[in-house]
Parts: sequence; structure tokens; C-alpha cells
Amino acid sequence: MKAESKLWQKVKRHTPNITWTRVESWSSFGFPDLVGYTEKAGFFTVELKVTKSNKVALSPHQISFHVKHPTKTFILIQTRDACSPKLYPGACALELSQLGLAAPGACELASWSELERLLLGA
Repeated sequence: MKAESKLWQKVKRHTPNITWTRVESWSSFGFPDLVGYTEKAGFFTVELKVTKSNKVALSPHQISFHVKHPTKTFILIQTRDACSPKLYPGACALELSQLGLAAPGACELASWSELERLLLGA
């Protein structure tokens, strides 16, 4: 199983109150991996990334999407060595591509259970 698929499984398991749609889109480059929905929060998107280093590989299309849609969009990054991921608002996409994990704006999750609370607080 690919690393992003494993990350997707963790997201699903730890966010039971969010209805998710996983988007496998080759026709619309840059569209995030997940669309989430709740009655309270409405729709929001999450781009999933797994990295072996401090570099975050975002395509120009992904950066463009988040620059054009800076609210209710997120980038969830899992490093290979960390047990908890980092959640960035989509508005940080350009800085993430330039500075990697040193980019400001991350919410470092103390545990996976915190992910749902942060996403729904958006």
C-alpha cells in the first residue's frame, strides 16, 4: 500500500464524524485528494502528503489551487518518522513549497484524535 493510501486510512479512522470523498482526478490537476463534509462545517478539502524529509512536494497546480482557494482548504503532511501529522491551511501552500516543513502556520497535532477537531473548527 502506498504511503498516501496509508495516510488516507488513518484520516478515515480518526475522523468518524466527517463524510469523506476521496478524489482521484487526472482531469483536474491540482484538485486536493479529499473533500470532507459535515452539516456544521460544510465542505472543505484536504491535500495529503507524505515526506521522507523536510521538503514538501507540491506541484504548481496544487499550489495554484490553494492560492486561488485559501479558505477551508488544508494540507495534511505526515513525515515517515513522526507519529502525528502536521496540518497546514491551504493558504500556506506557496511557503510550504519554498520552505518545506519550516513554513509557518502549521498545527502540529499532539495526537490523531485532534485532527477532526481542527478540521471542524475551520
